[in-house]
Amino acid sequence: MRRPSASSSAGLSVELDDVHMSFAPAGAKHEGERLKVLDGVSAEIPAAQFTCIVGPSGCGKSTLLRIMQALLKPDAGRVLLGGKPVTEPSWDVGFVFQQFNLLPWRTVLGNVEFGLENRGVSRQERRRHAREWIHRVKLGKFEEHFPSQLSGGMQQRVGLARALAIEPKLLLMDEPFGALDSQTKMLLQTELLRLWEQDAKTVIFITHDIEEALFLGDVVYVMGSAPTKFDEVIQVPFERPRSDALRANPEFAQLRDRIWSLLKQSILRADEAA
Repeated sequence: MRRPSASSSAGLSVELDDVHMSFAPAGAKHEGERLKVLDGVSAEIPAAQFTCIVGPSGCGKSTLLRIMQALLKPDAGRVLLGGKPVTEPSWDVGFVFQQFNLLPWRTVLGNVEFGLENRGVSRQERRRHAREWIHRVKLGKFEEHFPSQLSGGMQQRVGLARALAIEPKLLLMDEPFGALDSQTKMLLQTELLRLWEQDAKTVIFITHDIEEALFLGDVVYVMGSAPTKFDEVIQVPFERPRSDALRANPEFAQLRDRIWSLLKQSILRADEAA
């Protein structure tokens, strides 16, 4: 399987060590009442791996990403990036959300420059670097356009360029293509793999789309209904580089059905317990 080499990677390894998380539920009647979401999540993700996580709505997938970037503090357990415990947000981590979260008063160039500006990079250097990434996501003709002048897929390309422009070693992606139409989604999946294969960053990608997870990932972690940990870890056997023809592969369909069966069982058990 041809894939980025971990030995030459700019990526970070990720270790999740028995992570627990709970929240005060809406309308809680008693002080201290908590709703458990993550129940001892553990995993070891090597540098340069493209990891996908699938699970039912509300199972804690997005919460787990925010814990990795120290945007939330777990009740117990810890996260290690490159062997070091996470205690605060890091410039080594880039984040791409489902909502584009672009600054509407800034052009494409201004949005991609934003993270570099916050890091104190000089105007000349950040402009050069931002333009490089705008071209890499194939938006070179649109750098002076504003977000309102772009399609949804183009706006997400800007979000991706903004996250990558700071040269993160770990890219966290929270359903980044979930709001896009199916054709645009498939185009951006292929584009994301192209960029990943060039730079060998570690990617952790949240999705509800089982086919998307299998098309993109080296490994798919399957989460159950909350409170949850990883129910199963599936090694994706398909060679890289990947093309759309993979989606018609019978083994691809078998893995998709296997993951759906796991998710369906978890959802049904949660409904019965409710």
